[in-house]
Amino acid sequence: MKKFFITGLVFLLLSGCSLYEEKHQMNKNAQQLAAEGAASFINEDYEDAIKAYTDLKDWYPFSKYAILAELKIADAHFHLEEYPEAIAAYENFEKMHPKNEAVPYIINQIAMCWFNQIDTIDRDETPAKKAMAEFERLIRLFPEDEHSQEALAHIDACIDNMAAHELYVANFYNKTEKYEAALKRYQYIVENYAGTDQSRIALEKIPGVSEHIKEVESDNDENNDEK
Repeated sequence: MKKFFITGLVFLLLSGCSLYEEKHQMNKNAQQLAAEGAASFINEDYEDAIKAYTDLKDWYPFSKYAILAELKIADAHFHLEEYPEAIAAYENFEKMHPKNEAVPYIINQIAMCWFNQIDTIDRDETPAKKAMAEFERLIRLFPEDEHSQEALAHIDACIDNMAAHELYVANFYNKTEKYEAALKRYQYIVENYAGTDQSRIALEKIPGVSEHIKEVESDNDENNDEK
């Protein structure tokens, strides 16, 4: 009896799997999915494009359209401003196809994903740093590529954001009378962002902050002598 029950259970499970697979069989070929994805992309229906291209990639991984699907999935995430997903997709594409002619475009897109996440100067500067690193990698590896020329202007914007962030923090320390911390920040700006407006402002601030530090040290010395 027990043996019969187990046999019947296995049969039901296998039958269920078979029905499930039949129900989810892909009834479109690779070319149809590629066309569907392209149409959705052109119409800016990026979520539908991702679905079509993902089906293409999953069901026909060896199709001539599979590499295109990988790239368009990343682009669709980019247009949806789903930057973490786009970055992951672009990075995976570069890893899997390091010799593909689209690699310069891929690097620029990774950089733009970070660049588009740059926030106000009081927020985390990581996006600016990441974007700058990718733009510099693009210029270093593909100096003649058309995107490398645009990258130079983007790098300047990244530098401006990072320098402004450092100045914001330095001014905060100065305002809250944490003069030594402020001085280190001002000096860092002068050393690392020479030629920027922020560097000029920092240079002007350093004498006053240094004077405050001397005054604090003098007051501390006087208090110690009194004790």
